[in-house]
Parts: sequence; structure tokens; C-alpha cells
Amino acid sequence: MIGEEEILEKIDPRKIPRHVAIIMDGNRRWAKKNRLPVFMGHKKGVDTFRSILKACIDIKIPFLSVYAFSVENWRRSKLEVKMLLQIFKYYSRVERNNLIENGIRLRIIGNLEDLPLDLQRELAKTEAATRNNDRLNLSICVNYGARAEILRAARDLAREAAEGVLKPEEITEEVFSKHLFTKEIPDPDLLIRTSGELRISNFLLWQSAYTEFWFTPVFWPDFTRRDFFQAIYDYQMRERRYGGSAG
Repeated sequence: MIGEEEILEKIDPRKIPRHVAIIMDGNRRWAKKNRLPVFMGHKKGVDTFRSILKACIDIKIPFLSVYAFSVENWRRSKLEVKMLLQIFKYYSRVERNNLIENGIRLRIIGNLEDLPLDLQRELAKTEAATRNNDRLNLSICVNYGARAEILRAARDLAREAAEGVLKPEEITEEVFSKHLFTKEIPDPDLLIRTSGELRISNFLLWQSAYTEFWFTPVFWPDFTRRDFFQAIYDYQMRERRYGGSAG
């Protein structure tokens, strides 16, 4: 297996994906495998997240979106949910200056109204403090579900049509996209999922119509910069046709 530097040398800087999305999966299984409490898996996952943020900056990826907490995650134990929400609050507060110094703009995507008010405030502070950064656009999806996002957009458009703001025939893909949480973000070019699961679990369904998928059996806490660069290199080796015929 070649190392990180060797893969970096093979990556074409002219073909860097504009937007990478990641399903950060496997924290709990990593903890179980290593006979550690669940919170240690999530803690190690945060370390991996920091490393991948730096990797994105190093190869100049402008947009990164990560799936941090889905609408389905509320079904987990109350203790684990509380722990995850505390991690989000801690990260937002402690990493705020680091995000500013590294030129990272933070967006929180999802239905934030269901989150505790103190967490909403911390996330809003970090979003506001990083609003003018443009080195890396980071979207963290919290209490997010793609089906719920699509339903929300459909209801908004139905309401506008009923009020006469627009005609049904004026609802195009572009208009629909502007009613999604990701309205200011380009569709992902590459979606990475760790832990060996071969599905996208209600993540960016509309936006991923022509996204390239890359799956790895590696649990998120063990996912390295080398793994990330391998995904980028493999992406560059693919021919993206967007439904057209092969050249």
C-alpha cells in the first residue's frame, strides 16, 4: 500500500472536486471493537474530522458537507443523544477561533428548531463569526433528513403557488433547489461513506443525483488523510457523464 505523499503526488490539482460530502459512520462500532465506551468513539471521530478539514484545505477543496446527526438519530439512547448534542455545542464554542483563523465558514444545515436553545445559540454565534470566511465552506448537517428537506421545499412551493406568488409550471429544478437547505451550496461531486455500509441513509438525496459514491469499510475514527486522498484520486479516475454517452 502506497503512502499519503505518494497518493498526493498522483492527484491532479486541476480535477479537485468542488464539493465533497461525507457520511461519518462507524464511531460506535469502533468503540465496541476497541472495548471502549461509546463516547470515546465519538471523541475520536472529532479528531478525524479535524484531520479531514485540514486535508480539504491542503488540496483546496472549496466545499465540504458532513452528516453529523440525522433525524433518525433521536431514536438512540437518551444518554448518547445528550452526549452528541454536547459535542456539537463544545465544538462550536471551542473551535470557533480555529475556524476563523483557517478561513473556514460554518453552515449548520437541518431543522434546528428541535435542538436545545443553548446549542442553537452557540451554533448561530459560530455561523455569524465565520460568515465572511471563504477558504473552505463547511456544512455540518444536524437534525437533517433529506426526505424531510424535500417535503419542506415542496410545502413551501405549494404555499407560494396557492398564494399566487408563482405558477405551478414555473417550478423548475432550479427553483426547487433554491428552497432546499443547500440553496447556496453546489451539489456534491463526491460522497464518501465510511464503515462498510453501502447506502446513503437519507443524506442529500436531491443533491446527489449525479454524485460519485466512494465507500470504504474503515470506521470513521480510523479514517486517515491517506484514505481521504485515495478517495479523491479514485474520483479523478472516473469519467463523469451526467447521463450522457461515453466519449
